[in-house]
This record gives sequence, C-alpha cells and structure tokens, in this order.
Amino acid sequence: MAIDTAAKTRESQQWSSQFAFIISAIGSAVGLGNIWRFPGVAYSNGGGAFMIPYLFALVTAGIPILFLDYVIGHRFRGSAPLAFRRIKSWFEPLGWFQVMICFFIALYYAVILAWAASYFVFSFGTQWGDDTSKFFQVDFLQIAAEPGVSLDFVPGIAIPLAIVWIVAIAVLALGVTRGVEKANIIFMPLLVVAFVALVVRALFLPGAVDGLNALFTPDFAALLEPKVWIAAYGQIFFSLSIAFGIMITYSSYRHRKSNQTTPGLVVAFANSSFELLAGIGVFSILGFMAAGKPFQEFAAEASISGPMLSFITFPKVISQMPGGWIAGALFFGSLLMAGFTSMISITQVISSAFQDKFKMSPLRASVTTGSVLAVISVCLFGTTTSLYVLDIVDYWANNIGIVFSAILMTLACFWAVRKQKEFSFHLSSLSTFKVGRIWELLLTWLAPLLLGYMFINVTVGICFDGYEGYPSWMLMTFGWGQTIVCIVCAFVFTKFRWPFDPQVFRPWPVYERPRLF
Repeated sequence: MAIDTAAKTRESQQWSSQFAFIISAIGSAVGLGNIWRFPGVAYSNGGGAFMIPYLFALVTAGIPILFLDYVIGHRFRGSAPLAFRRIKSWFEPLGWFQVMICFFIALYYAVILAWAASYFVFSFGTQWGDDTSKFFQVDFLQIAAEPGVSLDFVPGIAIPLAIVWIVAIAVLALGVTRGVEKANIIFMPLLVVAFVALVVRALFLPGAVDGLNALFTPDFAALLEPKVWIAAYGQIFFSLSIAFGIMITYSSYRHRKSNQTTPGLVVAFANSSFELLAGIGVFSILGFMAAGKPFQEFAAEASISGPMLSFITFPKVISQMPGGWIAGALFFGSLLMAGFTSMISITQVISSAFQDKFKMSPLRASVTTGSVLAVISVCLFGTTTSLYVLDIVDYWANNIGIVFSAILMTLACFWAVRKQKEFSFHLSSLSTFKVGRIWELLLTWLAPLLLGYMFINVTVGICFDGYEGYPSWMLMTFGWGQTIVCIVCAFVFTKFRWPFDPQVFRPWPVYERPRLF
C-alpha cells in the first residue's frame, strides 16, 4: 500500500497557531442559528427560564460531545470517515454519514448566504419598500403558490447563489492554512465589530426594554414541558457544530501537543455568548417594532425566528429606524459573515473526506465536490420552490440526521469498543485540566438516553402529524429521502479502496499526567 497521504496532508496543512484553530472553530459554531434561531427559540420556550435547560444541554451534551469530536479528530488525524475507520474498520460508514449530512446542509446554507448578500445591497436605499413580506416572497423569491418542485429559475437568486459557491470553492482550494484560516481571521473580528455596533444601536431604540423584558422574563412553568428541553438540545446541536464531522475535521489539523479541553470551553462559551448577544440585539429591535403594543400580541402577528425574521420582520423594522440603512447593512453583513465562516467549515468536511479517500489535493477536492454541490444547490434552491424545499431539508438534517449521528457516535465509541479510558487519557494528557469519570458517564449514559428520547419524540411526531402541512410526497422525497440517501451513500463510499492502509497508523501517545501546552 502507498504511504499515509492523510497524515502527510495534515502535516502540511496544520493550523498556524492555537488562536487560528480557536477562531476558526468559533467561526464554524457562530452561524445563522445564533442570529435568527436562538432568540425565537428562547422566547417560545420559557423566555429567561429557557437558559436553565439550555445550559443543562450545553454541559451534559454540547461540551462533552465537542470534546469527543476533538479527541477523535486529533488522536486519529483524519477526516470523519478515516478517523472512524481507524477506531474500528466497520465504523467508517458513520464517518460518511456525517459527510453526507454536511452535503445536504451545504446545499441550502449557500442559498441563505445568497439572500443575505442580496439584502445587504438592498439595505442601501431600503429597496424592499413598505410591504416587506410581498417583496421577499413575491418580488425576490418569486415563490410558487403551492409547495412542490420547480425548474423555474429566479435569476435574482441563482446568480448570487453561484457567486457564493465560487467564493467558497476558492477559499477551500487554498487549503486549511491559506484559505480556511485566513477567511476566519478576517471575517470573525469584522463580524464581532459589526454585530456589537448593531446591538448598541438597538439598545437605544424606543421600546427596546419592552423587547428585552419579553425575552428574559422567565416562565418557569415551561420547564415542565418536554418540548422545551428538546428545543434546548436541538439548539445546542444546531449551533455548536458537533456530531456531524466539522470538529473532527478541524481538530485533525491541530499540532501534536495542542491543548484540547480549554479551547473547547472557549469555543462553547463564545458561541453561547454570541447567542445571548444576538438575543439582546434581536429583541431590542423587535421591542421597537412592537411600538407600545403588548409584546405577546405583536409576536403572534410577526415572525420572530428563521428566514421570516431576517428577511421580512427585520427589513420592516429597519425601514422605520432613523438611519435604518446603516442597521440593515450591519445586520445583513453580519448574517453573511457568520454564515460564510460556517459554510466553509461544512464544505471542508466534504473536501477533507475526499482528499483522504481518493488521494486528492485540496484544489482538486474542492473544485470537484464544490462543483457538484453548486450545480445541485442552484437547481434545487435557485428556483421558485426554494423556500419549501429548504424548510424540509433543514428540519430533517438538524432534527433527524445530526441527532441520529450523535447517538451512533456515542454508542459506537463508548459501548461497542469501550474507548472511554483511552479518550479521556488523551484529552487529559494534552490539556490544562483532566476529564475523567463524569465526562465518561455523560457520554456513556446520559447523552445517549436524552438524545434517544429526543430522536424518538421528533420522529414519532413527524410520522403522525407530518411537518408544517407539507404534502407527504415532499416529506418522503426531501425528508426521509435525504436520510435514505445519507445511509446508502455512507455504505457506497465505504466500499471504495483507500490509497493507503488506514490501519497502519500510530496514534499520538498518551501520558499518565496532564501536561500544560
């Protein structure tokens, strides 16, 4: 067999510093979910009281699984398929399953960036006018009257979408150090400055306090509802970039003696801090829009999360604000930068896997996989039915695919091959503090049980109640069909031969006592 090309690739493309890894990992975690999803989820699930299940989910599943991703990627120095193959040969399909989740997420993530880029331009002159709902759905998306699939392309979406893919492919083609790392080092500070400026402006708007009171007033009775806890775990998985290959891939490019646990805590709490900041900014602006009306009444009429919040509600607020075009440029610029750094991480998972399995250079892997993604993305999401398909694909990828992947990963590593001690030794030997029995218990027992309940609850709900009134054939095609494609492709890609023997590999040594690096 040939030499281990994956190891050579990672030696030549390692992050230039610990700071570069941390800021890139934060760039992956901080994305669309922080800005348009967390505030609405928190408000709808107990307000201030939601922070209790949110923090519980972060501590019991988010950070432990983040550490698990880190140790798998760093110890076995490979993309998700290669790393799982090195743990046990028959685990490789799990790695490809995670790659395929990223494949589907990347397809629709890019179109949201195309929307954000267009709206950034529209901000100068508030071109959406007074009826922002009509502008977004009729003038901009030209959305079809009924859910379905169409090949009626909308140039105003398809062209920006193609440009987003060209830029993303160019960044990935430059490799980890010259492409991914530099993009994050440029965009993340700009994102923080722009979003903080937006939040400060929002806090001084009339009615901002009413919005903040609505967000943070706790409804402790909501904590008795299982759906609130499920929402908390869903938000953690959606925003922290865990259990679908991203952090495994990023961690595989770290230096041998890189600190593992402290950067993980920095990434986790930086992500949560940005979500809290987003909640403050979003609800300050929504409070201004409520204009003296009881907030509950306003929230029942307006969209306060997801695409409708960003592209209908916010433009309406921006039009009413003094100097609104500045706030619009800051908001959509922030959305674009946050989304782009996350999209890079998602597509890097796919590129890295193909580099390892098929002995491709970063340039060739990026162009090959990126071109396929771009064509499918434009065909599905550059049309008049883009919003319908996006909604279904997004829901299944995040609530079915990622959760199922996390369950399989914990069961495989901690039940099938009993890697608890080996992994905890590895983390502890390369960190400023040890992980041990508590971390092992969380991933062996608590996380699989909680995630299993969440997965069953969501799956049963879909089977009996459907999803958002969409036709069954659409749910089967873009929902369950997506899951089936992920599983089938996972086994198909596993059948291809490696250009080297993945098992001829020596993991980093572990030490009895933790070392400080």
